[in-house]
Amino acid sequence: MAAHLSAFAGHFIPFGHIFGPLIIWLVKRDRSEFVADQAREALNAQISATIYAAVAAVLILIVIGLPLLFVIWLVDILLIIIAAVTANDGRRYRYPLILRLVS
Repeated sequence: MAAHLSAFAGHFIPFGHIFGPLIIWLVKRDRSEFVADQAREALNAQISATIYAAVAAVLILIVIGLPLLFVIWLVDILLIIIAAVTANDGRRYRYPLILRLVS
């Protein structure tokens, strides 16, 4: 659960949304397979959200980018909350539409 919620650090610290899950994954990956899996999933989701936001930022030039950035931000927040609640119940959560870059 902490790995998912640590993504909110990005609202206060530049790239905190990536560093939070990354630190938890690096520290806990040898101790708990469940925590490692969920931290890796949160990390992949935040890297994907960053890539999507960068594309949307470029699309601001053709007007669609600003609403798209808002949608990406809102969906990211909702998915983080859903993932944290699901992980807290002891079930694995898989974010939809993410790139699985860290394996």
